[in-house]
Amino acid sequence: MSPMNQEILWLGWTGLHLTPWKLIGLTGASMFAGRWLVQFLASRKARRPVIPRLFWYMSLAGSAMALSYFLFSSKQDAVGVLQNLFPAFTAAYSLYLDIRNGDGQRQRIRRGSVSPLRSSR
Repeated sequence: MSPMNQEILWLGWTGLHLTPWKLIGLTGASMFAGRWLVQFLASRKARRPVIPRLFWYMSLAGSAMALSYFLFSSKQDAVGVLQNLFPAFTAAYSLYLDIRNGDGQRQRIRRGSVSPLRSSR
C-alpha cells in the first residue's frame, strides 16, 4: 500500500482515520466551499454581486485537490472525478478570462466609459 493511502497514526488519538490523500481531498473540499465566503464578503463590500479573482483561484485549487484525491487515492471513484473535473475546467477558463480581460474592464467601468452590464466589444 502506498504511504499516501496509509492512515496517519499520530492522528489516531482523535478518533479520525485520515490518510494523506484524505487530508488533501478534505482541504480541497473546504477550499471549494470557502470560496463562497470570499464571494459573499466581496459582494457585501461592493454592495453589489461581485466574483473576485480569489474565488476562481480557490475554485481551481479546490477542484484540483479534490480531483487528485478521487484519481490517485485508494478511493478512485469515477463519480468524484466527474464531479470535480467540470468545475476545474470552468474555473480555469474563468480565471484565464479574468486575468486576460478583467483588469482593463474593471478600470473602464470605474471611469464610467463602459456600462457594467455591457461589454466594450
